[in-house]
Amino acid sequence: MLKLILFSLFLTPLLFNMWLLSNMLILLMLFIILFFSKDLIMLSYNMYMDNISYGLIILTIWITFLMINSSPLNKYNNMNLFLFMVLLLMTLLILSFCSYNIMMFYIFFETSLIPTMIIIMGWGYQPERVNASYYLLFYTLFASLPMLVSIMFMYSNNMTNIMMLMSSNNSFIYLGMTLAFMVKVPLFMCHFWLPKAHVEAPVSGSMILAGILLKLGTYGLIRVMYIMPMMFINYSFIWISISLMGGIMISLSCMMQIDMKSMIAYSSVAHMSLVIGGIMTMNMWGMVGAYFMMIGHGLCSSALFCLVNISYERSGSRSILINKGMLSFMPSMTLMWFLMSSSNISCPPTISLVGEIMILNSLMSWNPLCMIFLSFSSFLSACYSLYLYSHTQHGMIFSGCYSFNSGNVCEFFLIMMHWIPLNLIILKLTLLM
Repeated sequence: MLKLILFSLFLTPLLFNMWLLSNMLILLMLFIILFFSKDLIMLSYNMYMDNISYGLIILTIWITFLMINSSPLNKYNNMNLFLFMVLLLMTLLILSFCSYNIMMFYIFFETSLIPTMIIIMGWGYQPERVNASYYLLFYTLFASLPMLVSIMFMYSNNMTNIMMLMSSNNSFIYLGMTLAFMVKVPLFMCHFWLPKAHVEAPVSGSMILAGILLKLGTYGLIRVMYIMPMMFINYSFIWISISLMGGIMISLSCMMQIDMKSMIAYSSVAHMSLVIGGIMTMNMWGMVGAYFMMIGHGLCSSALFCLVNISYERSGSRSILINKGMLSFMPSMTLMWFLMSSSNISCPPTISLVGEIMILNSLMSWNPLCMIFLSFSSFLSACYSLYLYSHTQHGMIFSGCYSFNSGNVCEFFLIMMHWIPLNLIILKLTLLM
């Protein structure tokens, strides 16, 4: 599999053909589905695939395929460099999800920042994209330094044996290992880099950032939890409290946003706070629910960023005050907005609904008082999703919007390729469990 990934990475930019590249990515995904099971498989000396990394690897390839199809490559300078960066980022993410060694995981985890930063700086929209790239880089690097120190400490004290780590009660190692992932998820109060990076990134950068890169943090938490379970049991109440309060605070701030991209970025933080809560309960319902919600959020938020970009290409603005009355101009695209806004609320039959129900049950079994915060969070989630849909599709039409087309086949294909797996995976959840 690794040979095939590297082949697609280094050969395809030489072909200068977007459609050939898209077909190769689909073939790679089909190859993984057909020839690899989701049981534990050793791919090489320090690489393996299990049921957690299996779904995330398939999601990575699928989002990369949609990224290439969503990008207006004919308008981009250095198209081949852009394609190379996208494929390099996909390869680093797959290697991160396959890493068996914690040091190798750290290296791939941090290296994925470089192509992300280049995509934001090279093909972003506003001059502030340089500032946003610095936010992304220094937030993640600053939080990852304690993790590197913890890994080096474990190696220097011969604590690579998992039984020694499970019995250790070193709170500094625990904090160092979790802080990097909490910033990457991001947890409330560590999230300030995310809206800035989303607003300045091109559509493909926002898709991979919301779809996959945030999942690296939750994936890392799940992996580290198996190493130090007692520390997670003792201190999980801190992270659950912050995530529940943060979910409500971020949902309220979503209601005040004018920029559509900024609102979807803040809603990502609100959804990922539920995922952190599910993981930190440390029971099977919470873990599986968090995993389902990771997959659902990756598809849903990516599609919403595509829809914002479709409106931005027509009106030249992402402001909700200007993008009004789109029902008159783009009636078919309004259906896409409705489908993805309802998926953002976790309406049936999306996989996010299954994940949210499991997380709610898990948090209520952990402490019944969580129901108060969860009910507010779910209500506000519906509020900002309906606010986004109703304010963009209805209302007084901006006088400057007088002539643009109502959407082409490629754009409808792009949204439906997000919506179909998001709603059909529920028919066979054993693919991911």
